[in-house]
Order: sequence, then C-alpha cells, then structure tokens
Amino acid sequence: MGNIFKKLAAVQSEVKATKDAYNAFGKYHYRSCESILEAVKPILAKYDSSIIIRDDIKQVGDRYYIMATAKFADCETNEVVEVTAYAREEDSKKGMDGAQITGAASSYARKYALAGLLLLDDNKDPDAANKHGKDDAPEPAQPKPKAQNSGGANMEKVTQLVDMMSGLDDNGASFMDWIKKKWKTDDLSKLNDKQLDVSINTLKNYLENAA
Repeated sequence: MGNIFKKLAAVQSEVKATKDAYNAFGKYHYRSCESILEAVKPILAKYDSSIIIRDDIKQVGDRYYIMATAKFADCETNEVVEVTAYAREEDSKKGMDGAQITGAASSYARKYALAGLLLLDDNKDPDAANKHGKDDAPEPAQPKPKAQNSGGANMEKVTQLVDMMSGLDDNGASFMDWIKKKWKTDDLSKLNDKQLDVSINTLKNYLENAA
C-alpha cells in the first residue's frame, strides 16, 4: 500500500482550503465541506485519485449520530484509505424540519472527516484570512478580556460550542451572558482551550439535566 500513501501525502501537501465562510454569531471564519471539495478536486485529478464520501446512521443509547466516512482511493491500484467523523442529530432545531437537521449533521460530519483525511488544521491555515472579526466595521470599545489565548482559539471546540448553543433557542442568549460574565468577553474565538472545555461541559450538563 505504499503507492496510495505517497499519493495521499502529495495531495495533503498541496491542498489549500481557505476559510471562506463566516459565522457572525461566533465571530469566526470556517471552512465548509463544499469549499474543501472544490479545493481538492483538481489535485485529485492530477494524481489519478478520488475521494468518496458515505453517510451511515448510528444509534448510541437514545441518540442518533451521522457517521461520515471519507475514502481516498487510488484509481490505478484501487487501494483505499478512510477516515470517519461523527455528528449528532438534534432532536429539534428552530426553523428546521427533520430532513434539514439530518443534512446539517451530515455536512458537519463530512467536513471533519475530510479535514482529518487531508490534514486540514483549523488553527493554522496559511491561506485563511481569519481575523476573528477584526476587519469588520469598528464596534464600541470593549474591555480587554483577562484571559487571552496566545496560541489562537481551538476552532473545532468553538464550532462545537456554537452548534450546541444553536439548539438552545431563546436560552442561547442567556448562555452567552453567562460566558460574558464568566470570561469577560462575548467573542468565543478569544477563549482558550480550558475556557472552551469548561463552557462546553457546563452546557452539556445543562442540556442533560433539561432532557
């Protein structure tokens, strides 16, 4: 299987998927599944290879998860390397029907399966113009948060936190108020790993008790 790993390594070294989408709520840029696929398609053709993505439904307890599998295939030898990622379907989400909820979970899982397969790093993307809102229109001066993350926020955790908060409906604003009081900032991209972990675990406990 040496040939397929050489091809995959070449594709990984050349693919540049920019963070071309912006989440105004979390104030951060991110990659979409579609932008990753658009970036990698011409490189796959160059190395006579392909990527195949499949979704499966997995039940864990009373929860349903979308398991996305991204397969890198060598078209010359038919060898395959695969990576999987999971996303949980929300029981309900404001403004979405069942099909849309499943589609959103599928897109999320596929994006992270592709990111794992292609070694896309959310924290250090050389082609990403991710200024975390600093280039947006100026806002009234805010006190600087006491806890700064010199290494940059873990955007995977930020995305997880935002997705969890999106299921809170009207309570999402209350949780943002808690974050602002707790960490002295309302910009999730400025939270460090420890602060994100505390926030995520606090919200998980709330959701489990509310279930």
